[in-house]
Amino acid sequence: MKISVIIPVFNAAKYLKRCVDAVLESLEGVSGEILLIDNDSSDDSLKICKGYAKKHLKTISVLQCHTAGAAAVRNFGAERANGDYIWFIDADDYIASDAVPKLVEKAGKTGADMVMMGAERIYCDGHRDYLSPVIPEERNHKSRFVRYGMGPWQVLIRRKWWLKQGFSFKEGFIHEDMELMSSLILYTDKFASVDEPLYFYCQNSESVLHKEKYSPHIFDIFPALEGLYQRFVEAKAEKEYHDELEWFFIWNLLIDSAKDFGQFPEGKPGFKRSREMLKKYFRSWRKNRFLKQKPLKLRIRVRLNYWK
Repeated sequence: MKISVIIPVFNAAKYLKRCVDAVLESLEGVSGEILLIDNDSSDDSLKICKGYAKKHLKTISVLQCHTAGAAAVRNFGAERANGDYIWFIDADDYIASDAVPKLVEKAGKTGADMVMMGAERIYCDGHRDYLSPVIPEERNHKSRFVRYGMGPWQVLIRRKWWLKQGFSFKEGFIHEDMELMSSLILYTDKFASVDEPLYFYCQNSESVLHKEKYSPHIFDIFPALEGLYQRFVEAKAEKEYHDELEWFFIWNLLIDSAKDFGQFPEGKPGFKRSREMLKKYFRSWRKNRFLKQKPLKLRIRVRLNYWK
């Protein structure tokens, strides 16, 4: 079994060595390749990538994708990977030294189309929390998968299944993973997980999702959610997973994105657009069963953000 680690690289010189060194260590004794895909970086990223490729000729390939955005780079990499499984890793993150062997072992034993893993989210102040994976043995695991909202870095994917289903990340906006990831469970029952922190998700103020300056991309949440809903319509699953999708919209519009809308004066129209989107898809969102299970403080916050 061979694994292809796909790492999109854009102005990541500050973090790249930590990421690549961690993957190389984890790949020791395992059949695999690393695709470093530069996305027209203006710093020393490409130079660093070429240095690694020169030193690790059999393992590392350097490619260049000139279409901007993580979605385009991931699609570019998936089309050119040679592994039985692919793993999308962000250049500013890193993985555990035993991550690849454990994921490959689980994939080999189960024949899974997807192997989800636990992850540690590391904040700028050093605080950490654990993102536990969805466990296939737990009751209603598909329901939790839809609600989870994982990044593409948290799942090992069987490449032939990915290509057969025609999956790709929608290009041209951020939140490209949101438009796709929660729908993947609709297309397979071959799902496994490793409940250990194998991935380290490092938040930093320079990343696309955590910039401290206003960007019109904060409104990309709307086409992303539209696209996700349409995937469930196409799979004739929007009624079966109505409550899960409703909660996904509530969380991403009235909790997560609301922070960006409120942080910048230019973001204020996002509150009105959130109300319009919820009225379009989920008029009775206040009765959502997952929302009702949340603490009173969060439920009050959600209602306040709806009326801002």
